[in-house]
Parts: sequence; C-alpha cells; structure tokens
Amino acid sequence: MPTQVYTRYERARIIGARALQISMGAPLLISTSRIDPLEIAIEEFNADIIPITVKRR
Repeated sequence: MPTQVYTRYERARIIGARALQISMGAPLLISTSRIDPLEIAIEEFNADIIPITVKRR
C-alpha cells in the first residue's frame, strides 16, 4: 500500500501516467510476468515505487 493517501482521481492519474510511460518503452521498476502496461503500473503503484509525486495546494 502507498504510504501517502491518494484520492481516487490522483490514483487514476498516477497509474495512467505510469502506464503510458511503460507503453512508450520506459524501464520497468519491478520484476513481473505481466505484459499489459496498466497491470504493471498497478503493481508498481501497490508496491509504492512509482517515481511520481502529487502536489497539492
């Protein structure tokens, strides 16, 4: 579980952005047997290793 609590919109944005990066050829941050970029991004999010931060006002 991520250490910071995200809203469902922030979670969707982070996972979507990371899935796009993966689909464009970015290196994976975890070892996985999955092929779908969205599933890989969800795994990375749940492992709390996605290098994306959320700025709030």
